Amino acid sequence: MHYLNRDFLKHQSQHILDFYHHRVVDESGGYFHNFLDDGRVFSPEFRQLVSSTRIIVNFASAAMVFKRSDYLEIARHGLNYLEQVHWLPLEQIYVWTLRDHQPEDVTQQAYGYAFVLLAYATARKAGLVSSNDKLLQTYALLEKRFFQPTYGLYADEISADGHLSAYRGQNANMHICEAMIAAFEATGERIFFERACLLAENIAFRQANLTSGLIWEHYTESFDIDWQYNKNDPKNLYRPWGFQPGHQTEWAKLLLQIHRHQPAPHWLVKAKFLFNRAFDMAWDAIE
Repeated sequence: MHYLNRDFLKHQSQHILDFYHHRVVDESGGYFHNFLDDGRVFSPEFRQLVSSTRIIVNFASAAMVFKRSDYLEIARHGLNYLEQVHWLPLEQIYVWTLRDHQPEDVTQQAYGYAFVLLAYATARKAGLVSSNDKLLQTYALLEKRFFQPTYGLYADEISADGHLSAYRGQNANMHICEAMIAAFEATGERIFFERACLLAENIAFRQANLTSGLIWEHYTESFDIDWQYNKNDPKNLYRPWGFQPGHQTEWAKLLLQIHRHQPAPHWLVKAKFLFNRAFDMAWDAIE
């Protein structure tokens, strides 16, 4: 199977990087986010926090894998934009979307902060930042604004006027868990790993036990199952209805990463269960 071969995966990664390498950098600041299949840019004025940070992660990671200094410079370019344009120091917030480098939507999304933390963790590993300060700052902001101690999980969204939404979901918690693992690997700070373990226990076990072991996407304010949320909007990009096979496999990956640092049988058993169920239900077998 090609997808189990490291060389094949590196080749595929290189092919993807080649598409973006000479197209993604906007010399006026940040990255271009929107491309047609032929590589042409559309909506060049638009920026979104998750896309900005994901591209940093991609090129900082690629710089380490492929030993490419030009990839590292692309990551540095994006990190500068994150710190100088997405971040508003007076308000101590990250802008969710920008247009022409000006704030458009200042809704605070835990999902966005997850990728800020992941970007700093990857930048730390790649040597773009030399201290843990930004990672610890992001942790503190997540703690102050989104963490719900009663449930051991994060809320999702704060409106521009400071109102915390009643919506609760697994997706932001999943990506925060991913970022916490990366932050621990980058810094050795146990606070990150302990939070990753807490999130994994509470989503992959406690919450999943409410739905026969699989991980549901949407919850009420008290983290009860919300079966109806976005049921009539199945193509919603960030909050699709139903069990998402890809999210079962993402949690399987995270559980294996946790197991690498803190081996325990239950991480492996649950990872296997989630992966196999997702594979059985979603794999489009070729006859």
